[in-house]
Amino acid sequence: MRLTRSRDNRVIAGVCAGLAHRLGWKPRTMRLLFVLSCLLPGPQFLIYLGLWIFIPNERR
Repeated sequence: MRLTRSRDNRVIAGVCAGLAHRLGWKPRTMRLLFVLSCLLPGPQFLIYLGLWIFIPNERR
């Protein structure tokens, strides 16, 4: 199973939904973890932008 950004279950870019699908989690759980991680110091937002650029879109 390849890591791809979701086309159907996206809020911004589909990164969290794609990661959740790859890990077998619910997209809502992944989004919640991402938002909570943004409260901590670190480059979370830059990592998200990088994933948005480098992870391809899901094929139809």
